[in-house]
Amino acid sequence: MTTITEQPSVHRNLESKKIEEITFLINNENATVTRAIEEALPQINQLIYAVVDKLKKGGRMFYLGAGSGGRLSVLDVIELPTTFGIEKGIVNTILAGGIEHLIEAREEMEDNFYEGWERLVNENVTINDIVIGISASGTTPFVLGALEACRKNNITTGCIVSNPGSPIAKQADYPVEVITGPEFITGSTRMKCGTAQKILFDMISTTAMIQLGRVEDNQMIHVQLINNKITDRAVKMLMGRTAIGSYEEAKTLLLQHGSVKTAIDHLK
Repeated sequence: MTTITEQPSVHRNLESKKIEEITFLINNENATVTRAIEEALPQINQLIYAVVDKLKKGGRMFYLGAGSGGRLSVLDVIELPTTFGIEKGIVNTILAGGIEHLIEAREEMEDNFYEGWERLVNENVTINDIVIGISASGTTPFVLGALEACRKNNITTGCIVSNPGSPIAKQADYPVEVITGPEFITGSTRMKCGTAQKILFDMISTTAMIQLGRVEDNQMIHVQLINNKITDRAVKMLMGRTAIGSYEEAKTLLLQHGSVKTAIDHLK
């Protein structure tokens, strides 16, 4: 396979450039990411269809990764229960080295071929679930070993990679190959690859939540009331979707029922 992500940067002598030059060049490189994602949209859509199908039937989704991509998936998973009011454990991350070591960047754990599958087994993964491997290179042993084991056990798999024809993509039922090209700093896949991964996590989870009815119109009707800002937003949302004209009345009803959706259902 061709490891485009490891090819030399087209930008040379970076240490001699001014700040203005560096930021201009990085921004230009980042502009190529959305074009790469656009080319992969058919693959992305098929993966999302599979995710939605599993979740609608009561299954779970697991991101599985190491390094920057794995850590970025943790951020997505953390946000979903609050934003969309889903139960914790529906969308999950299996991170090489464990989420408890998130800030330690235990990169050496990505070379463990067996740990990913062992961790999935500990989570009681079944054929009702879907596992999405994350690897910029498409070769990460932690991810590859887990996807191979998933396929042997008839568990649906997907992946997000940044090189064409990778071993991990070959183990995925729904491969997504977003080819972002050589990095600004040679091999630093925390840059364009990481940017693409973050966009894809947002795209997958948000689209899935919309399809699962966790959004109406363009609003987070199941958002959890965890702070004053979100509560204020939800009160105004409730007022905009009902005939309630009093802020205090809307707030009382909202706090009584816990979400915009349940408050509206009560009124109906």
